[in-house]
Amino acid sequence: MAGSRPNVLFILIDDLGWRDIGCFGSEFYETPNLDALAAEGMLFTDAYASCPVCSPTRASLMTGKYPARLGLTNFIDWSWGGHPRKHRVIDAPYIHELPLTERSLARAFKDHGYQTCHVGKWHLGGPDHYPDKHGFDTNIGGCEWGMPVKGYFAPWHIPTLSEGKEGEYLTDALTTRAIKWLENRTEGPWLLNLSYYTVHTPIQGKPELVEKYRAKAERMGVLDQPSRVIGPSPFDPAGEQRTYARASQNLPAYAAMIESMDTNIGRVIDHLKTTGQWDNTLVVFTSDNGGLATDVHGGGGATCNAPLAVGKGWMYEGGTRVSTIVRYPGVTAPGSRCAEPITSPDFYPTLLEAVGATLDPAQHADGVSLMPLLRGEGRLRRDAIFWHFPHYSNCGGRPGCSVRMGDWKLIQFYEDGHLELYNLREDLSEAHDRSEQESARRDMMLARLEAWKEQLCARLPKPNTDWTGPREAPHGPGSPMV
Repeated sequence: MAGSRPNVLFILIDDLGWRDIGCFGSEFYETPNLDALAAEGMLFTDAYASCPVCSPTRASLMTGKYPARLGLTNFIDWSWGGHPRKHRVIDAPYIHELPLTERSLARAFKDHGYQTCHVGKWHLGGPDHYPDKHGFDTNIGGCEWGMPVKGYFAPWHIPTLSEGKEGEYLTDALTTRAIKWLENRTEGPWLLNLSYYTVHTPIQGKPELVEKYRAKAERMGVLDQPSRVIGPSPFDPAGEQRTYARASQNLPAYAAMIESMDTNIGRVIDHLKTTGQWDNTLVVFTSDNGGLATDVHGGGGATCNAPLAVGKGWMYEGGTRVSTIVRYPGVTAPGSRCAEPITSPDFYPTLLEAVGATLDPAQHADGVSLMPLLRGEGRLRRDAIFWHFPHYSNCGGRPGCSVRMGDWKLIQFYEDGHLELYNLREDLSEAHDRSEQESARRDMMLARLEAWKEQLCARLPKPNTDWTGPREAPHGPGSPMV
């Protein structure tokens, strides 16, 4: 397929954890179709979302830019109204839509003669910023919603999706409509942005699958394993509210959602094989942030990302490291693995290079093409990747930023400037802060991080002069915030 204009199937899952599929190590969830996809392509062990929450990562995928450069650094809270949060500091401001001035990935593909379709979650602005305003010929289910607020069983009342039959499961319906678009399109190459709402809350699986995994959890002896208290909630000045983490992968309804996700991905793949398109289709599979592993209600989130620390909404690995697979026939070696750190903005230049479209470095200012890695030709010409999340997370995480350079990762927390340094190759769980022992490395990485924020004009939190609680925040996986 190399050298031709491949079709592109970009599969983006919402809130899927790094270890939530079989080929990444899960023993509870069952994902045979994704495991088979990994066997045909390249599995990225050190792939990252550009933010620990959804909208910023989705914007970075569409633009090739870091969320900090765009100024879109938190999930867009259209119906929730939770910004700005105030605790020791006040959340930084951020924009609430993907600007139309950006030459989105879809628009770049359309300019290159591709038919384009978005299916599922969008969460990048209201009607004036829907997918069809950003270069997608067809928009099926993409709107300002960050989750199916009416649930996964019809009626869904999603404004851009025709209603299903009573009780129809949303993941099934989106797949059926995606396949119908593939059947009805005209000849020529295509980009299908298949962006399932699953596995975002509400956690609702098909009853027969929920029962299947309830029985499996009982057999494994994990069904009743309690969640863990990991520290105080950042939203309770009195310090009485707790943050909880799920101790293992054991939630039957979440496992059921993952199986439905995998089954529907298999449906799309089967259609492409049946119609003779599979051998000319480049597939990307990834997630918009880490798995939801914590909450303030006692349940402990939906999944467990161990050995990674915590999950969605946190600056630790569980919040940003994501399961990622790329299958590029004729380019990626089947069953190959890559440990090079990559991040969401990289997919924009990668896909444009793959289809032979014109690259625009001013647009994908932060993304680096992954083609050398896909071809097995060596490493990328980049020594650092960055994150900037100047917000309190509704999952319990605190405002911060971070940088990874080689095996080392530095985190800076905005409440008090606290620094933590980890060697991820030796300490994947981020349990041993090395900032004191490696002070020279810490200072070098901090200088690099500060320069990056200044270059991108990153918006920062402000001190909360009304705060009367303790000035120092708890930190670190062992302190015991994780």
